[in-house]
Amino acid sequence: MVVDGLVAALLLIGAGFTLVGSLGLVRLPDFYARLHGPTKATTLGAGGTLLASVIHFSATGGWSLHELLVVAFLFITAPVSAHLLAKAALHREADDADEDSR
Repeated sequence: MVVDGLVAALLLIGAGFTLVGSLGLVRLPDFYARLHGPTKATTLGAGGTLLASVIHFSATGGWSLHELLVVAFLFITAPVSAHLLAKAALHREADDADEDSR
């Protein structure tokens, strides 16, 4: 009963963060704000959902490392990809500014 409540709470928290990230992607005004919202919120949303899966399946059966690997790769790759997208956008803006000054 306690495990079910914890899993339900983690699923709701994960779904809430994912919803906020999705709304941020749609509603925020510029590229950098749209990049920031979903990166942070969706990472926490997917992390919460996967953590709920880990708890549920470890309580009912055995340990499954698949979800833990997904969480680890998600927490590593999401910030790195957001950083690279932001650097590419800054580089593109600098190139556009150089062309405008010519």
